[in-house]
Amino acid sequence: MKAGIVGLPNVGKSTLFNCLSNAKAQSANFPFCTIEPNLGVVNVPDNRLEKLEELVAPEKVIPATVEIVDIAGLVRGASKGEGLGNQFLANIRETDAIIHVLRCFDNDNIVHVDGSVDPIRDKETIDIELQLKDLETVEKRLDKVKRAAKTGNKEAKKELEILETIQKTLLEGKSVRTLEFSESEEELVKSMQFITSKPVLYVCNVDESSAKDGNDYVSKVRENIHDEEAEIIVLAVATEADITELEDYEERQMFLSDIGLEEPGVSRLIRSAYNLLNLQTYFTAGVKEVRAWTIDIGATAPQAAGVIHTDFEKGFIRAEVIGYDDYVTFGSESKVKEAGKMRVEGKEYVVSDGDVMHFRFNV
Repeated sequence: MKAGIVGLPNVGKSTLFNCLSNAKAQSANFPFCTIEPNLGVVNVPDNRLEKLEELVAPEKVIPATVEIVDIAGLVRGASKGEGLGNQFLANIRETDAIIHVLRCFDNDNIVHVDGSVDPIRDKETIDIELQLKDLETVEKRLDKVKRAAKTGNKEAKKELEILETIQKTLLEGKSVRTLEFSESEEELVKSMQFITSKPVLYVCNVDESSAKDGNDYVSKVRENIHDEEAEIIVLAVATEADITELEDYEERQMFLSDIGLEEPGVSRLIRSAYNLLNLQTYFTAGVKEVRAWTIDIGATAPQAAGVIHTDFEKGFIRAEVIGYDDYVTFGSESKVKEAGKMRVEGKEYVVSDGDVMHFRFNV
């Protein structure tokens, strides 16, 4: 599961990617600096993992991770192949969610590809290009489905209805994600890989003085997306880059305190991206390692076991489960057992975020 960072050229995508991954995607003051998508595997900040480490004192600690892709900047006309359009659209299609960076700061030294700062126009530029590409996908498919529907094929008729709804929505300048589908329809829509059906998180890139409360540009973005089911994060990306350069923890905390923040904005962003991808965490805790495992929200105990090893899922017998809060309250697995707070769960159990689990299996 991976989230792709998108936006117009020179809005701060690669600088943000560097902050997130500590990889050094080339960052320069001109368009198309990032030509190949850069992939970063990013640790998900989680205070619960630190607490479990404190209680268990393991040999090692392994956090959950999320994949972030830095994709080349898109320009107007990308859907027709302008700039690196086709490559950009192919790269974004392979991601599961979109982190859309919008420039919400003034700086005469950093060129804007359209000559002025206007995050609403920038957002619309990208939205339109992605919608046009999806419209192309719909129209190609419609010809084939219409022919099949005329023969009386029930499945084709159903698909035709969905495609026509999507076509109408795209022509109105709205994204596929604004539509609601039944479970069976959702499967069909998913198979078509529409770019605008992907969940989106907007990152308003501001100057340092606006890092805490945002600015007028951010207010305009909030107003513009109030009908979308999307989250906004305000980040001073250049400042975040300065923070990541500081080696000393105390220095970083002082820097954050000076600008009115409790933690780096990128930590909030990583957690939001994790949620955007519909992911959650469960833990295993032992003296050899304390580890955070990534699963889909709604995963069952056998599916969670399968993340460790496929044999665990195939031969699943039961899961021994301790709620995170109980683990912290009683301080150890043995004390949780003594208090009768460890649960034994079977194949139907849906894992809760933060469960501390131990699996019994037989292959």
